[in-house]
Amino acid sequence: MLGEDVPELVVDESGAAGDRAMAVIDTATGRIATAKQPRLWRRLLQCSATGEPGRVQVTLPDGRTIAAGSDDAGRLLSELLEHDVRLAGQRPDGAEMERADPEDVLARGIDAASSYVTGPVATATPGASFVDYAPLHLITTATLDRLDTEAVRYRPNLIVATPPEFPPYGENDWVGKELSIGRVRLSAITATPRCAVPTLEHGDLPRSSEAVRRLMAENRVDVAIPGRGALPCAGVYLTVLQDGTISTGDRLVIG
Repeated sequence: MLGEDVPELVVDESGAAGDRAMAVIDTATGRIATAKQPRLWRRLLQCSATGEPGRVQVTLPDGRTIAAGSDDAGRLLSELLEHDVRLAGQRPDGAEMERADPEDVLARGIDAASSYVTGPVATATPGASFVDYAPLHLITTATLDRLDTEAVRYRPNLIVATPPEFPPYGENDWVGKELSIGRVRLSAITATPRCAVPTLEHGDLPRSSEAVRRLMAENRVDVAIPGRGALPCAGVYLTVLQDGTISTGDRLVIG
């Protein structure tokens, strides 16, 4: 679902407190429902989720707001998605999701049965959150400016405002380095591969094939994720070396 802008993040080795703390589960397969499989789950990006752990509110496309822990939540989301689903606040052992091939989605359309892979979530993240892979995801304004699209499409935890001379995709060069933001220390572990999600409608934003198509042409990277190879990337994945709070306006230092 769509998230929210917040003035600070409290982070530890599991990521940002409250981030991806819940997930929609397909009761038929037990897999996490994610717009990475747009044919089935793209309407999730018409919903938003806000609040703190234990008090998450979900806003549906028609404006209705429901408590994530209520008896109605699963029923109303099942009606919206036209599949039987439930909400979970604890990542099941062996939790998996489907990831459609973005190039196949662009070529065949979002309603086609595109090729996809099924794989685990949060393999670089301890704890119980439902992050895709690593605890945190960062992207720079230089990269966003080059892509000429909205940051919300890439679903980052952190957006770094870079000086004019900083090159687009320059965060690729941060992989293997340590980053400090205030007292928080982070490690950039790999470039972030992009799926079909940035191309989809996000709330009122229309579809945008260029949100991934340009990356396919300009920034394919051999990612440090087993079995993934050279993929279109934007941003970097981070692990947390030292806990703390990250606030808007904090300075980032490399090395």
